[in-house]
Amino acid sequence: MATASVTCPANLGTDSELFKAIAGAVESCLTMCDTRARCVGMSTVPTRDPGVVTGLIGVHGDVSGFITVNMAEHVARSAVGGLLQDRFDTLTSQVIDGVGEMTNIISGGIKNGLSGTPWGFKFVTVPSVIVGNNYQIAYASGLEYLCVTFEHQNEDALLLDQRILQVAVSLIRL
Repeated sequence: MATASVTCPANLGTDSELFKAIAGAVESCLTMCDTRARCVGMSTVPTRDPGVVTGLIGVHGDVSGFITVNMAEHVARSAVGGLLQDRFDTLTSQVIDGVGEMTNIISGGIKNGLSGTPWGFKFVTVPSVIVGNNYQIAYASGLEYLCVTFEHQNEDALLLDQRILQVAVSLIRL
C-alpha cells in the first residue's frame, strides 16, 4: 500500500483539502497497481515536470482546471505493469494507455475527495498523455495550484529522477 507520510504544512498557504484529496487518490491508484510510493514534498508554484510521461485531464463544474499526473518512465512501466499484471521493459502503447487510465483513476479519486468542498467538480474530460520532456504548461493567473511529489518504491530504479511521480491540481472557482 502507498504511504502518504507528509502532512500539509499550514505555512504553505494551500488548502489542506487539496492535499488530502491528492494523497488519498494516489494511494488508492497505486494500491490498484500493486506498488508503493511515499509523499516527499509539495509545491504551490508550478515547477518543471520531472518525468517523460504526463497524463492530463480537464475538470469542470463549480471549479474549472486541470489535473496532471507526471512520472518517470520507470514509474510508468512499473505501475502499469502492476495494474495489468504484466512486465514492460520499454515504453509501449500499452504503457501509454495505462498512464491514461492511471490519470483517470487518480482524477476520479481527487473528484471524490473534493466532493462537498469548495473545490468540488462534477465533470472530467478524456485524458491525454504527453510523452517527452522540454515542454511547459502555461497557467492562468488566479489559479489555486498544488503539486504533490511522491517517490516510487522501485528497487530497479537507481536514480531519484527515475522514481518520481508528481500529481498537480490547478483549479479556479467559477
